Amino acid sequence: MLSIFKRNSPVVTDLSWLGVDIHSHLLPGIDDGAPDLETSIFLIKNLNELGFTKFICTPHIFKELYPNTPETIHAVLHGVRTSLQKNGSTVEIAAAAEYMIDADFELNDSLLCLPEKHVLIEMSYLSEVPNIEQVIFDLQIRGYTVILAHPERYNFYHKNLSRYQRFKDMGCLFQLNLLSVTGYYGKEVKQAADYLLKKNHYDLAATDLHHEKHLSVLQQIVKSGELFRMIGDYPFKNKQLFG
Repeated sequence: MLSIFKRNSPVVTDLSWLGVDIHSHLLPGIDDGAPDLETSIFLIKNLNELGFTKFICTPHIFKELYPNTPETIHAVLHGVRTSLQKNGSTVEIAAAAEYMIDADFELNDSLLCLPEKHVLIEMSYLSEVPNIEQVIFDLQIRGYTVILAHPERYNFYHKNLSRYQRFKDMGCLFQLNLLSVTGYYGKEVKQAADYLLKKNHYDLAATDLHHEKHLSVLQQIVKSGELFRMIGDYPFKNKQLFG
């Protein structure tokens, strides 16, 4: 006899459904993320235990504060890889960058990208870059696919939602910060994230993890099953594009 009651869905308490973290600040000592190698290895180990098997780390390239280059980033990446191997870890780790679009941004053909020339960009949280559409267009003309990091966190769009549609019409990919859906960054950011999820505007999700506080909150919502309940069925393309 069939039960007339709906079976409860199993509680999913890891992040294997996402698999690849495409935005984080895990490389040590070069931006506002992990301060040293020990912390870097600790964060990677714990994120791996949550279900991530591949990391594409994205240190800031922001001339005013973090004037990183592909060379400085790859040097640090090599050190992290070596340490992970010595510890017997099989986790896959690579590097791209998170480019701040401002007056100092230099467009060229050798940006440090995710695979297939996907470039991760951000803006100041204070105001929109006046020429942001031109920058995106110029990147696309050079063959880059633009990923806009955490669009839900740009407060100046919260009362101008049509701007999101404009970026999608231009072909931008959107990347959600996982903690945004929890209210970690505030009520308005959560509301913006909920709106973008409802509109199916997101393409990717990531931790944007900087420190142990981020890790602690993420562990709590993942291990409780709450994060999967909220967004686990959303068709993020992390594995499809970068797995």
